[in-house]
Amino acid sequence: MIVRILKAALVAGFVAGLVTAVLQHFTTTPLILHAEQFEFGDAAWNGVEHLVLVHGHAAGHDLGEGDAAGALARTVTTSIATIGTAFGFALVLLSVMVLANAEITARSGLLWGLAGFVATGLAPSLGLSPELPGSAAADLIGRQVWWIGTALATAAALWLALRVSSPAAIGAALVLAVLPHVIGAPQPDDFASAVPAELSAEFAAASLVVQAVLWTLSGAVAGFVWQRSGRGETAAA
Repeated sequence: MIVRILKAALVAGFVAGLVTAVLQHFTTTPLILHAEQFEFGDAAWNGVEHLVLVHGHAAGHDLGEGDAAGALARTVTTSIATIGTAFGFALVLLSVMVLANAEITARSGLLWGLAGFVATGLAPSLGLSPELPGSAAADLIGRQVWWIGTALATAAALWLALRVSSPAAIGAALVLAVLPHVIGAPQPDDFASAVPAELSAEFAAASLVVQAVLWTLSGAVAGFVWQRSGRGETAAA
């Protein structure tokens, strides 16, 4: 059982992580790089200006190679981290589905992945939206505590509403879902930000889409591989 879970999670992590990494490369990564120019202000602009000025000389060629190598290293590092995250998501989803004695298919995996996105992405974003470098933010510890509490409360609410489904459970689910937002997420003392609001809004939307793809694809692929491996074991028997 454990080996089967690990195999399915590994395949799902690689497939979902790779697809999401490509999506990130064309959506969130350019926005982060753009925001870093605002975060570092004149220093970033001067660096870009210097690159343009020396572009026609031999030194410019060396700098361009170094810049390209740095961009490649960043892309590879981000991709590896995304694949690792997808593996973790798939592992959690499969483990919970097995413990819940739920049917594991590509469709059910996608739905469980959607629930994971709602708990860890959509619900927390109502109080703490994804942030670009240079954005105004409250204390890190406070944000982490609120995020964890919101994710756990939302996950419990989804479980009660969808798995238990009694009137009392649905009532408790509503309380759990609303409570973190009644308490409220930590907010910065000063909302001044070096990043334009339009850029922050675009990043928040893109980040949520990317996270939804990562969760649902991890669940769907994990469910598909699990189902196929089960058929193979049945045929072999």
